[in-house]
Formats: sequence, C-alpha cells, structure tokens
Amino acid sequence: MTEPDHLKTLRRIADALERLAPKAVARPDLAAADAFVWHAAGPVLEPVPQVNHVAVELLVGIDRVRDILLDNTRRFAGGHAANNALLWGARGMGKSSLVKAVHARINRERPRALALVEIHREDVPTLPALLALLRQSTRRCVLFCDDLSFDSADTSYKSLKAVLEGGIEGRPANVIFYATSNRRHLMPRDMIDNERSTAINPSEAVEEKVSLSDRFGLWLGFHNCSQDEYLAMVRGYVQHHRLTLDEETLVARAIEWAATRGARSGRVAWQFVQDLAGATGRTLD
Repeated sequence: MTEPDHLKTLRRIADALERLAPKAVARPDLAAADAFVWHAAGPVLEPVPQVNHVAVELLVGIDRVRDILLDNTRRFAGGHAANNALLWGARGMGKSSLVKAVHARINRERPRALALVEIHREDVPTLPALLALLRQSTRRCVLFCDDLSFDSADTSYKSLKAVLEGGIEGRPANVIFYATSNRRHLMPRDMIDNERSTAINPSEAVEEKVSLSDRFGLWLGFHNCSQDEYLAMVRGYVQHHRLTLDEETLVARAIEWAATRGARSGRVAWQFVQDLAGATGRTLD
C-alpha cells in the first residue's frame, strides 16, 4: 500500500527535526583517566592517557605562587573550601606548566584525587553543558582553560561570569576553575581604555568588562625573570636530566641562547636544555 503524501511529508519533517536536535551526551566516566579534554563539537570528554607535565620541583623562580596554588588545590582535593584561580602575567613563565604540575603532585600524594579537565578558549560558551556533566560525578575536577582572553566583539565572558559565581546553579561543588592569561583582567588594555573614553558612564562600562577577573579568588602574577633566575632554571633542568657540561660553558651558552631569543623565561630555559640534550644525542623524558 502506497504511503499517503501527507505522511511522507510528516516523516521528512520528523527526520529533519531529529537531525537538528542536540546530540545526547553520555554520562562521563571520570574514572577512566586522570585528565580529559572537552570537545564541544562531539560533545565528548576525551580521556588523556598521559598528561604532558614537568615536576613541580623544576619550576624555579615562582616559589610563592607555586606554594599558594598547591595549598589551594590540596584543600580542594580534600573536600574543603577553595578558590578559582587566575594565573596571569609574562609569557613562558610557567603558568600552564604550574597547573599541570600541581595536578600531578596532588595525584601523587593522593592517587586519583583529581581529574584535570581542559576546555579550549573557543569552547567557553559551552561551559554550562560541561558543568552539567561534571556535576553528575562525585570525582573532584580541576577545570582548566589555557590562554584565556576576550576581545571587544566577544560577549562569551558574560556566560563565564555567571558560571563562576552568580548563576542560579553556580559552580558545582566538585569543580574548581583555573585559567591562565597574559592579561590581568582578561581584556586588552586598549579595549578597557576605549570603553572608558567612549561610554556615557565610563566607570560602569569598565566595571562590566573587568568584573570577570573578580570572580577568581586567587590572582597569581608571573613576571619576567632575572638572569640569575633564568640560569637557576637551566641548572635545575640540566641536573634533573643528568646532562654533563662544565659550569662556565653552560652559563655562556645559556646566556647566548636567551640573547638570540630576546627573552629570559622558563620556556626559553627548557628550549635551551632540549637543544643541549639533542646536540649530545640525548632525549628528554
């Protein structure tokens, strides 16, 4: 029997609506790994078998912020009150490395205590969906966004403000949010200055923009390092990886390397040690 035309039309409409409907998200198995990456297009939490991190002891020159973040994370892992943290400042000074190193240290002290969940900057608007998934688990999670910042045309910072504090549901008790940025207020300075100069009420316009950073209870600043701090970083990596080079040659080559890069930082120190190891036929773990 031939299907009537109106039923065919209804079937096509139903098929189209099914294709347009949001994909169902399976309840995440946060016991599958110690780290995950959120892919909003899936949407799916992809387990990361092994996190690329350095030992927290190798992060030289940032002792104060290291200890503060470690203490905050330990309290969170133990089920106590803790703050969201914004790690801001000079590039290459170990902001994202510190987050991953602290996560590894806490899990070494208390195996499986924390899951590290990375969300990419462009997926920030999907934060509510991700938090709804994490809320279903009892495992404590450090939600991490690297290089977080917003430009003048971007309004997704408003949803982040509501998620961090102020929304009806608020941040789940088992989730804490750590972000890194080169900008203290997550906005470029010229954008804030432009708001101040063009708005009818300058103070209110600027307040709207910079209040996002106020949602972070911890502001941890990272600043350019001195030559002595840079050389201490180099020596720490060299000693850890058991590379052999006399002190005078090491210092001279490390300083030359930094000069060619036009900067001194933990990243530059690590790149120098990688080059040094490669030149001697070594690989670094």
